[in-house]
Amino acid sequence: MNDRELIERAVDAARCSHSPYSGFRVGAALLTSDGRVFNGCNIENSSYSLTICAERTAIFKAVSEGESRFEAIAVVGSADGDFSVPCPPCGACLQVMTEFCGDDFRVVLSDRSYKLSELMPNRFTADNIK
Repeated sequence: MNDRELIERAVDAARCSHSPYSGFRVGAALLTSDGRVFNGCNIENSSYSLTICAERTAIFKAVSEGESRFEAIAVVGSADGDFSVPCPPCGACLQVMTEFCGDDFRVVLSDRSYKLSELMPNRFTADNIK
């Protein structure tokens, strides 16, 4: 699957967003090493801290179904339906990606593809706990 197709899957996922408070729809499409795609959307809650981002939704869905090898994730976000403006993952999502993905994991935004190590160069890992 190419980056454009992955972005299209993320846009489709954003349409399922539950974002009545912010009005900002986010979608993610996670590509596994074997070619499967797991979609995720942001799901808001009136108790804001219980909200979950699209990226974490997709990753947790994949992990809960036994997937552990990931190639890329496309992320889009918009309040007005124009998904052409890049929507980078938040720090919490980048940290979750660090847990499950390698340095070369690709984060595909509307402008280009980034390596995880570019977006979060100094990550907290299991090595920091030892």
